[in-house]
Amino acid sequence: MANVTLEKVTKVYSNGFEAVHGIDLEIKDGEFMVMVGPSGCAKSTTLRMLAGLESISGGKIHIGQTPVNNLAPKDRGIAMVFQNYALYPHMTVRENLGFGLKLARLDKATIDQYVNEAAELLEITPLLDRLPRQLSGGQAQRVAVGRAIVKKPSVFLFDEPLSNLDAKLRASMRVRISDLHKRLKDSNQSATTVYVTHDQTEAMTMGDRICVMKDGHIMQVDTPANLYKSPANLFVAGFIGAPEMNFIDANLIKTDDGLVQVSFAGQTISIEQKKAEKINAAHHESVIFGIRPEFIHLATDESPKDQVVTGKVVRLENMGSEFYVYLMLGDKQFCARIPAAVVEEQLSQSLDSDVSFYFDTSHCHIFNQETEENISL
Repeated sequence: MANVTLEKVTKVYSNGFEAVHGIDLEIKDGEFMVMVGPSGCAKSTTLRMLAGLESISGGKIHIGQTPVNNLAPKDRGIAMVFQNYALYPHMTVRENLGFGLKLARLDKATIDQYVNEAAELLEITPLLDRLPRQLSGGQAQRVAVGRAIVKKPSVFLFDEPLSNLDAKLRASMRVRISDLHKRLKDSNQSATTVYVTHDQTEAMTMGDRICVMKDGHIMQVDTPANLYKSPANLFVAGFIGAPEMNFIDANLIKTDDGLVQVSFAGQTISIEQKKAEKINAAHHESVIFGIRPEFIHLATDESPKDQVVTGKVVRLENMGSEFYVYLMLGDKQFCARIPAAVVEEQLSQSLDSDVSFYFDTSHCHIFNQETEENISL
């Protein structure tokens, strides 16, 4: 096993375009690190530089204690699983799994042992004598993963490996890959994994930590829970979470008694005390107010009156156990996640009507409009 370190790594193409801007990232020994971001954020470019498939323009990359800037991919101790499975169509599954080992001149007994171990781990032993055209998409992807496992690498690299699968199969393969990582780690085998995806569901459910990227910059590296609860900036707050966080331009109002209020869309609400203490040190008036849909509730008699707003319900989306309730505050639309039983009982006849909602500001976020940093952490 090995840790992976990127120090001030940059990528500049011949036309002068800088794709990666001096990023620093440390991936711990045995960690499952997910790199996530929108298309064009350079996450795959970063992975390819780590693999040696793309040259770096500056900085250093270490795998374990070894600097690998100038090492060929085959000498880096890595195994990569691609978006397209890249299986040899004329070879059986067994032959595909063992091909790299054969090139490395391992003896037949060792190759058979490694192939059988990987096949058992991935539950593809019955498929060993099939050709790739006889496999389903999920089976082919497991073979591609098996081909990486048999190499017993120091680091596994996954480049959007599930993007060609349907939604149900993606969910199944997420579980398989996560379980595989855990089993490898528990058995003291190589388990350090770097996994690139644009799918935040994969990132949130699979990663020990997540590296969020935008335009060749790292925006935040943290655990899934911390990214969701404590986004460092506006981009992370908006990218992580579905439905995404609600945002609106607002004004901060600090009262003489130490309270903090926020004003938007002609309404004013108070920030919960503990959150207000963190905001009080910030010297801003114009801010961006953010709150996730699950922290907007239908107001009741018990709701704090200074955290209640009135909005017009314009749309209801039935998601089964809950509804996405869309309300207009001025010209801004907010989304709330409300249990289905509550909606059916209290809101089913309320379309285009004014309804009171409780904004739980103990879970709100306040962002600097200029720097987009979260000033409420």
